[in-house]
Amino acid sequence: MSQPSADAGQEAVLLQGLQNGVLTLTLNRPESLNSANDALLLTLLGAVQAAGQNPQVRVVVLTGAGRGFCAGADLGLMGGPDSVPSPTRFSEHLEHTFNPVIRAIRALPQPFISAVNGVAAGAGASLALVGDLRLWSSAASFVQVFSNIGLIPDAGSSWMLPRLVGPHRAFELMAFAEKVGPEDALRLGLCEQVYPADEFAAQVQAYAERLAARPAAALAFTKAAIQAAMSGTLNDALLSEAGFQDQAGASWEHREGVQAFMEKRRPDFLTRK
Repeated sequence: MSQPSADAGQEAVLLQGLQNGVLTLTLNRPESLNSANDALLLTLLGAVQAAGQNPQVRVVVLTGAGRGFCAGADLGLMGGPDSVPSPTRFSEHLEHTFNPVIRAIRALPQPFISAVNGVAAGAGASLALVGDLRLWSSAASFVQVFSNIGLIPDAGSSWMLPRLVGPHRAFELMAFAEKVGPEDALRLGLCEQVYPADEFAAQVQAYAERLAARPAAALAFTKAAIQAAMSGTLNDALLSEAGFQDQAGASWEHREGVQAFMEKRRPDFLTRK
C-alpha cells in the first residue's frame, strides 16, 4: 500500500493514501487496537463520503495501524463501572457514529475492501464484515464480543453475519463470543483471501489495483444489483438486473470491452475512449 498521508486535524485518527486508483483508509489509534471514538468514526464517515464523489478513487480499502484492525467502540467513552448508560444512550451513540459509517460504506459506488490486519472485535467486527470483499492477514481474528458484556451485536452485525454463515452459526458465534481465526474465517466465508502477515499490505494493494483496473461503472451497477437482490424476490432481481444492464450497455466501458474482444486484446477500462 502507499504511504498514507492526512490532514493535520485527521492524523490522530485516520490516515489516507491514494495510489493507482486505490484509496487506503487506515484507522490510526494503534495504542487501543484502533478502538473507535467519535472523532475516528466521524472522520471515517467524511472520508468514505468524499471517496464516493472522487472520480480518481476506483477502490477503497479500510485497514488498521499496528496490531489491530478495530477493537470496537472505545468503552471508555461509555464511562466506568459506576456509570451505567441510560436506555437511550446506546441507540443515540450508534445513530451518531457507527450506523452512518456502515450505511455510507454500503452506499459507496466503488468496491470497498475490508483489509483485516489484526483483531476485529465488537463493532469492529462489523467493519470487517461490511466490505464488498474481505481480505485477512494471517494475524487477523474476529470475535463478536458483545455477549461478554451483556449486550447484543450492533453496527449491522445481526444483518451481515447470518447472511454469510447462516442464522444458527451466527447465533452461536454471538452467544459464546467465539473467536475465529483466518483458517476458519476462510472456511466460513468471512473472508475471500488470507495473506501472510509480513506480506499483507503489499498483497492487499496488488489485489486492490487489480480490482481498480476493472470497469468501474459495471462494478457499481453490480454492487447495486446485488444489494437490491438481497432484499427482494427473484422477479425483483430480474427487473433490477435488466434496468442496470441498460445503463451498463450504454457505457463506454461496454464499447471498449466489445472492441477489445473483437480485436483479441486486453480491455483498457482505465482510459476513457
